[in-house]
Amino acid sequence: MSDAPAIYQLKIRLLEISPMICRRVLVPASTTLRELHGILQVAMSWEGIHLFLFDVYAVRYGSFELHVANPDVALQEFGFCETDRFSYICDMGDHWEHEIRVEAVDPPPKKSYPVCIGGSGACPPEDCGGPHGYLERRDEAEGYDAWRDMDIMTPFLEDVVATDAPNRQVSDLVAEEVEAAMERIAARKPFVEGKFSRGAVNKRFRAGDHRDLMRQQMW
Repeated sequence: MSDAPAIYQLKIRLLEISPMICRRVLVPASTTLRELHGILQVAMSWEGIHLFLFDVYAVRYGSFELHVANPDVALQEFGFCETDRFSYICDMGDHWEHEIRVEAVDPPPKKSYPVCIGGSGACPPEDCGGPHGYLERRDEAEGYDAWRDMDIMTPFLEDVVATDAPNRQVSDLVAEEVEAAMERIAARKPFVEGKFSRGAVNKRFRAGDHRDLMRQQMW
């Protein structure tokens, strides 16, 4: 019989966002909540710059500043079974709440852990106002003002292509209205672009980024 710890398959879902933003990861049952925090930050593409909180069976664990229980407790200590759930919150201001569900215990093995095996949806930018602020800005990024800025940019781009003065700098063609439109378009970019990449997440896991983010929240 192997003495290796059990493996949990976890589904992490960011609440209050549609379409769904979720990840599936495999972690050893010996993983502590503090370690899981670093894993979740990498999996969801958060930056590890805010406080965090787990709620497991009505007991709270997390950052020292929150005056909750120490998160250096292994998942196996909770006796999780398939379909069990607990929550994870990062950034107490924006309040990004994630539901974590144990989908399987001892799924087919992988070469190394943690490992991301699936997911969907790009993570919202940090400090954008939580789910409500993110959805508002995402809607605005695809709304009337965005189309109006494209109307401003179109003649500018046509001028750039059509100019017959090869030594003329593009900056010479940028009017104040165009510059303002470019700034607004750049600000919208995080809300309209970006895709989930399992390969990118696993590359960061192999590089140990989850351990670096975990250490940012040491007691």
